[in-house]
Formats: sequence, structure tokens, C-alpha cells
Amino acid sequence: MHKLTAADREKIASAVGKAELKTSGEIATAVIRQSNDYAIYELSIAVLLSLIYGTLLVIFTEQIESWLQGSFWGYHSGFLTGFYVFSIFLLILILYFLGNMPVLDRLIVPVKARERWVKRRAQQHFSETGVGHTKDGTGILIFISLLEQRVELLADWGIAEKVSPEIWQGVLNHIIEGIKNGRMVDSLCESIEICGDLLSADFPRQADDVNELADGIIELDK
Repeated sequence: MHKLTAADREKIASAVGKAELKTSGEIATAVIRQSNDYAIYELSIAVLLSLIYGTLLVIFTEQIESWLQGSFWGYHSGFLTGFYVFSIFLLILILYFLGNMPVLDRLIVPVKARERWVKRRAQQHFSETGVGHTKDGTGILIFISLLEQRVELLADWGIAEKVSPEIWQGVLNHIIEGIKNGRMVDSLCESIEICGDLLSADFPRQADDVNELADGIIELDK
């Protein structure tokens, strides 16, 4: 997943600054590695696959016990139980940690669940950072969640009344395509410029305009 460099951060901040020269709107950006840890899904898959493995162990008990008898002197039945418990526990552990790989997380976690968590995390950030509390209700947030390869664009009440969701969807699609093609920063900057043009029509910059939100992108750990 993309890690921003100092040059990336400067490029994004510059794009926001230039876009806001055209409008009284406030453009905020944020990026997060993933919007949820999805541990319940990873653990559930690990346990399910381990149950299947356990079933196979039972089916092939005779062969496994024969192998153990040939591998250990002084074999007794406790060895078989110990092998079952240890191997199942080890498999759960391995599968759980493998499930933390982004490519596997996208296979394990349902699309609707990913969408729900990204939207929830974006709304939380929108509220906590003041994007939804600008003087004229003209703040927008572009929120990128890398693991899910999803982007949320949240607009405060002033903008929501003027710009339809369908228009914003085109901006989102451009950023998402950029993330998938390894052009996240470029596509984000291009989209910020588009946002500035869109907002300038209904929210032109005023002589007494004050920059209420920082131009730089906020990088979130969780």
C-alpha cells in the first residue's frame, strides 16, 4: 500500500492551496491504511479452515497414528492427541496472520462490510477534525482508505445543497482508478483541482476569505 513521501505531502498541500484560491470552499484530505482491523473475519476464516483440517485428521487417524508410531520410540496414544491439538492451533495462528495481508483481506471481508466501515471512519474524521463545522458549511473531505481501495467524499450542508452526489462520484472514481494503478497522489491532486473548479461556480472566493482548515493531507494510523 502506498506510503506518502515528503514530496507527496507537499504536492497534495500545494494542490489544495491552489484549488482554494478559486473558492471559499475548504478542501480537506485524509488517508488511512485501513478503516477497520477486520479481525473477526480473519479469525472466522482461520477457525473454519482449521475445522476442515481437523475433520481430515479424523478421517486419516489410522495413517497418522502409524506415521507417529514409526517416528517416536515409546509411542503412546497421547502423542496423537498432542499432534492434533498442536497442529490445529498452529494452523489457526498461521491462517490468522496470513489473513492480515491486504490482498487476502479483500477476499475475506465482504464488500458491503468494507464499504460500511470506510464510510463510518470517514464520517468520524469529518466530525472530529472540524471539516463539518466551517463558518459557511463549505467544507469537503476526501477520505482515502488504502486496504479497501475506497474513497469517500463528504460535503458539508452548504455544498451538499448545491452540488449533487452524482457529480462527486466522478471525482471519486478518478481517485479510485489512480489508487489501483499506483497513481494515488497524482489522481488525488487532479481531483482536488476538479473540486476547486466545481466549487468556484457556487462558492467563489471572497475578499475576506480565511483558510479554516490545514491544506496538508492527514495520515491516520487507525
